[in-house]
Amino acid sequence: MATPPQPQQQGAGPYNPYAAPVPQQGGPAGPGYAGPQPYGTYGAYGTHPEPGRYGCRLCGAWPAAHATVRGHQGLIVLMRFLSLRGPFCRDCGLATYRRMSSDTLWQGWWGPLSAFITPVTLLMNLGPRAAFRKLAPPAGGHRPALDPGKPMWRRAPVLLFLLPVLLVVLAVPALFVAAAVFGDPRLSAGQCVRNEGSWVEQELEIESCASPRAEFRVTERLGTPGARCAAGDYVSDPKYSRNDFTTFCLTPLG
Repeated sequence: MATPPQPQQQGAGPYNPYAAPVPQQGGPAGPGYAGPQPYGTYGAYGTHPEPGRYGCRLCGAWPAAHATVRGHQGLIVLMRFLSLRGPFCRDCGLATYRRMSSDTLWQGWWGPLSAFITPVTLLMNLGPRAAFRKLAPPAGGHRPALDPGKPMWRRAPVLLFLLPVLLVVLAVPALFVAAAVFGDPRLSAGQCVRNEGSWVEQELEIESCASPRAEFRVTERLGTPGARCAAGDYVSDPKYSRNDFTTFCLTPLG
């Protein structure tokens, strides 16, 4: 039967929740006495339920998955690659994944290369996340497991990251709508228009053919070889066509 490992001693670091030693409690049997223990090292089971396998590196609970969670920090001209190797139980693993990934979302973009490394780092963390979510609830640890905290989509760094992405996604259709509403009108044969500018700088506006403000009728599209307007007709600017290339004949009304 494999001997369960002792809790690892970790130096101080940004992702070490148990850097400080746990103080021992005094008692009637001496300073190291921690009171009566109802079960052994592995809780009610008394022995390790999976001989030969180690528990979580942070709390000692099992089951645990061997996975490495990564982070990245962009420092303009420098960068830092962060990682924390398992095994992790479900709760400690999810807590580590969520914290390192959310930190990467706001710390990882500050550099020309970091802008490409950060998305790769976030995608690499999806594998450990899937492994942690498949685990059963932790049991038998020598200390409480970490609180996984809020899901990623509810954390402030994720919301700050998604906001500009959402604005970009919404901006594309908004530009098309703005061009259709506020841009130059697109002409078709049979419409009536008026010109608010000169014929060098045309400002055509579509009007109802029954309106007294209508000045010209769009009579022919000059998009085929040999097509030409009748005598006395005007020619529209190509910007009023759907392809910005075709012109139309404008026949004066009345």
